[in-house]
Amino acid sequence: MPESIQTTGTAATAGPASDADLLAQTATAVREAASALRERFGDVVRYQTREELMRALAANDDAVLDVLRPRLTLLRPDARFVEDELAGGALPLGEWWVLDPAEGNVNHLHALPDWAVTATLVRDNQPVLTVVHLPLTGETYTALAGGGAHLDGRPLHVSRTTDLGLSLVATSQARPDEDEKVVRRIGSSITAMLLDALVVRTSVPATLHLVNVAAGRIDAFWQFAGARADLLPGALLVAEAGGRVTDAEGRPWTPESDSFLAAAPGVHAEAVTTLSR
Repeated sequence: MPESIQTTGTAATAGPASDADLLAQTATAVREAASALRERFGDVVRYQTREELMRALAANDDAVLDVLRPRLTLLRPDARFVEDELAGGALPLGEWWVLDPAEGNVNHLHALPDWAVTATLVRDNQPVLTVVHLPLTGETYTALAGGGAHLDGRPLHVSRTTDLGLSLVATSQARPDEDEKVVRRIGSSITAMLLDALVVRTSVPATLHLVNVAAGRIDAFWQFAGARADLLPGALLVAEAGGRVTDAEGRPWTPESDSFLAAAPGVHAEAVTTLSR
């Protein structure tokens, strides 16, 4: 596992071949479940209140989970599921499925194409494997700890850019109920990056920016706060694609960190300096 992702606990033993097989089976399960979300995609879903919005979001989640959870349970009967996809911090020891059944759910409701279905297996607080599937394009991004990152079986590698001034960078928006101090920190970081980077992209969800970092299309992504389900899939993909994953100050990132930075090695140090201003 790349050193830039720091985990806690003692890793459970499992052979690389069995985890590789599990990754392939997980990818199949995620693709099957994602078809339910693709079938629900189309017109803008109208809502007039926060309650109506929350019901629409939950309906999308449930459509995927009804298919995905039974399949993952068959694969790892003893693994538990993280019930709150917005939660952060360390998990109890053992195996956990961290799922985001509709990453970019709000985009889906607004008939925008930027959404995905993700599943990450965490073993004793160490991400073991992840699958990110984009139902509209059919693309499947996968990563296995120690086994690299791939797009539909093709190896991924982060950008070789060495100048932040020539870089395309990205961040995502704070949640509507985020603490005001975090929101202001995000705003100041965007201003700093607008001064130092070539292009700054600001949109949700985080995972789709991170798959682009892993694929070398975006040079760096940062975020303040954030949930496990938002960041774990992309963290593993970027690390296995040769990128650096730390907090915004350059320290090893864990799900308990209050910031996140995933970048090509050649621009990581400059990004840390910019975000520290």
